[in-house]
Amino acid sequence: MARLVALLLLLFGLAGPATAQSILRDAETEAFFRDISRDLVLAAGLEPKNVQFVLVGDNSINAFVTGGQNVFIHSGLIITADNVNELQGVIAHELGHIAAGHNVRFGEGAAPASKISLLSLIGAAAAVAMGAGEAGMAILGMGQAAAMGKFLAFTRDQESRTDQAGAVFLSKAGISGKGSLDFFKKLQNQEFRLAIPQNNEYVRTHPLSGTRIANLTAVYEKDPAWNAPIDPRLQARFERIKGKLVGYVEEPRVVLQKYPERLSTPAALYARAYAWHRSGYPDQAMAEAARLVATAPDDPYFLELEGQILLESGKVDDAIPVLRKAVARAPTEPMILTLLGHALVTSETPQLQAEAEPLLRRSVSLDRENPFTWYQLGVIYDRRGDKPRAALAAAERFSLEGNTMGAMMNARAARDGLPAGTPDYIRADDIMLVAGDALEQRKKKR
Repeated sequence: MARLVALLLLLFGLAGPATAQSILRDAETEAFFRDISRDLVLAAGLEPKNVQFVLVGDNSINAFVTGGQNVFIHSGLIITADNVNELQGVIAHELGHIAAGHNVRFGEGAAPASKISLLSLIGAAAAVAMGAGEAGMAILGMGQAAAMGKFLAFTRDQESRTDQAGAVFLSKAGISGKGSLDFFKKLQNQEFRLAIPQNNEYVRTHPLSGTRIANLTAVYEKDPAWNAPIDPRLQARFERIKGKLVGYVEEPRVVLQKYPERLSTPAALYARAYAWHRSGYPDQAMAEAARLVATAPDDPYFLELEGQILLESGKVDDAIPVLRKAVARAPTEPMILTLLGHALVTSETPQLQAEAEPLLRRSVSLDRENPFTWYQLGVIYDRRGDKPRAALAAAERFSLEGNTMGAMMNARAARDGLPAGTPDYIRADDIMLVAGDALEQRKKKR
């Protein structure tokens, strides 16, 4: 969706509003994305382990693909969706972009548009040189309009093809297209509210929502999966995820309006626990979390939340047994492993430090892309006096955070102190090479 718009702004040098976005990591949400998308990913001819789903903290209704097989889903989209089927419809569409290689094939649309734009620039410069300034500006304007029009036609064709591919993936997975249509209707209603013109699709990156609904209705209603019911277990998990997300991203007063005290569903308890915790009311947050755990005492994600609130409220000794129980129930969830490791490191007790290291190492073996895990490992190595490995952990963290100079300096310090040829030495050398190349490219751009 937004992928093409963003690239379009870059191509033509247009100024766009800067928006602050952040990646939201949550063990339960990421597991949920994997489970609801697995059959769709297989239907798209892709390997589930290679497709990553990333939650973006942004209240707009959007999703996009970039960087290979990465699907980015905005928090606003999940909050707007009414059920898991609508979310699966969006995922099927985004998988269509990946399966068709639209990231790689972007140049097919950009190159012809760029040629038109360049030719118009040359013609305009010639006209200006001959003293015809107004004619030159007119040529430039027409050329830019033609280039824009050609590019938009390319993106609309991609989107139409992707809509059809998504319908095929839903059908193969035995998932109804009703959710896909319902979500397009939500988008259409939003366009009506924003007074976006519905009579000219030639100035849009996407076909008109009404056109897409009409085209897909004919496909979905004939599909054998049209009347397939929503899996109640997945819907229950969707409600939990949505409640948690509302509690985390919305203002507390909004959370309490959506999930008033009279509601005692897991979604409502999740939402209020996060809202109270973010607002600085630990007792109220702890009460909601305790009620949540009471509904399912062995649920690792409920235990994770209870342990997190205890830990962040300064009750480290109380948090550790709760988080140990969460890890026992979900031993392969790296973020829960990291949270327990963090609690153990925070305790500063030597025997608990010893317990933390293997947990954190197991966490990075499952997920190397969590900077906070590397930070905690670095603390352990530094306290032990193992400066080279503390530097290597810092290099890993800085590399993930985009701090190229920090990654380079710490990788060099790690390599200088590690035995040559060991895996850690080789890793430090790799980080140095990547960081050095990035710094060189940055210097050339300047």
